[in-house]
Order: sequence, then structure tokens, then C-alpha cells
Amino acid sequence: MRKKSFFTCINFTLFMLFIIKPADVISQELVASFGQVINYEDVISGNLQKAETIKWYQVNTEDDTWKVEGDLLKCTGLPIGVIRSEKEYKNFIMHIEWSHQEAGGNSGTFVWSKAEPGTNRLPDGVEVQMLDLEWVKLNTRDGVEPPIAYVHGELFGVGGVEIIPENPRGKRSKSVENRVLGKREWNTYDVVCVDGNIKLSVNGKFVNGITNSSQRDGYICLEAEGSEIHFRNIQVIVLP
Repeated sequence: MRKKSFFTCINFTLFMLFIIKPADVISQELVASFGQVINYEDVISGNLQKAETIKWYQVNTEDDTWKVEGDLLKCTGLPIGVIRSEKEYKNFIMHIEWSHQEAGGNSGTFVWSKAEPGTNRLPDGVEVQMLDLEWVKLNTRDGVEPPIAYVHGELFGVGGVEIIPENPRGKRSKSVENRVLGKREWNTYDVVCVDGNIKLSVNGKFVNGITNSSQRDGYICLEAEGSEIHFRNIQVIVLP
């Protein structure tokens, strides 16, 4: 038998590594260019032309889960998972508008995330919950509905991230006022993230917050969690 050369073996090994990808490797392909990000200094100085388009990268959904149509970013909700921002952020303000298309729809955005999915396919970070109003009625247990606070912008740490809730519901922080609108209506969140503290405005009023997050920088993730949701007008201002 002819002895294989060293370079032949190396080339074969590299080829096999290229075509056989371990199960735990996460895709990082560009999914969408949507929304804008700008530095605070450029806003103050009036250099708004310096705003850049936000690039969103695949983590563990599918190519057809997300689609840009005009001024909308549409998400089918399946499979469960997230996409992430190109860059990591520490101190920032995020304006995001969202609209569930189905009764009981579930979604959210994660801030200060490593964008590494856990066993439930979702990453760590602080989740800013986005639920349709009918979720509580569709998730009754023994005839008892979950607390209405679930659907009005709860904030909570996930994946081992610890937070101190301003308005505690267990380890979560609930909004002090119910302001979320129902399916196919548009909701506006303004999320202010500074030095481990978060303030959340729902439809024009600050109603929730957390302090002392154990994780204080990372990616922004958008979540697919089983039902169709649309996003629009995502704006990020990077703070000092």
C-alpha cells in the first residue's frame, strides 16, 4: 500500500473539519440589517447622519424565521431562539416597537447577553418581556390565571444573571401600571440601560426597573418564541 503524504492527511483533516460541524457550534450569519444605532455625542452635536444600520446575526433560529419587509422586521416565532446585534453594548437607550400577530403571543428582547443559548434555546442576560394580553387566559392552571403582571413588561435575569427588582414579583420586577396593548396593535418600549440598572417605559411612561445586574454588558437579542411578532423603529443610542 502506498503511504499517504503528510500534506494529504492534513488536507483531508481540514476538509472533514469544514464539512462536519459540531452540534454545539452556533451559527453567526447575517440575518438582517434593520434599525439604527448612534453615539450620544453625535446626537448632542446634531450629527445624526452618523447613525449606522444595526446588523443582526443568527444565533439559533432559521433563515426564514426573520424577514425584513419595508419598515418591518417580521418574525415567525419558530423555531424558538434568538438573533443578536453585531456589537455588544453596556450603557445605552433602546427604543423598540413591537406588535404580536396572534393571541397569547410570546417574545422579548434580551440585553447584556452573551448570546449563547441554554438548554431551553434561550440565552442569558436581562429579559424585557413582550407578551400578548391574552397570554394569561391561554395559560391557566387548575382554572387560575397567571398574574396579569406577566404581560405588561416584566424584567428579569435569565441564565444565571442576578438582578434586584424595583417592583418585586418573586425574582422578577413587574410594571406598576398595566399599559400594554393587545394583538395587532403597536407597543413602544424605551429601555434605558446604565451601569447594571434598567428603566423601562411602556407606551410613553416609565413603569418598571431593576438594579445591580450581575452582568452589565453584552449583545442585544431579539427572541422568537412560538408565535409571529413584528418589530419596527428599533433605535439604539450608545451612552458614555
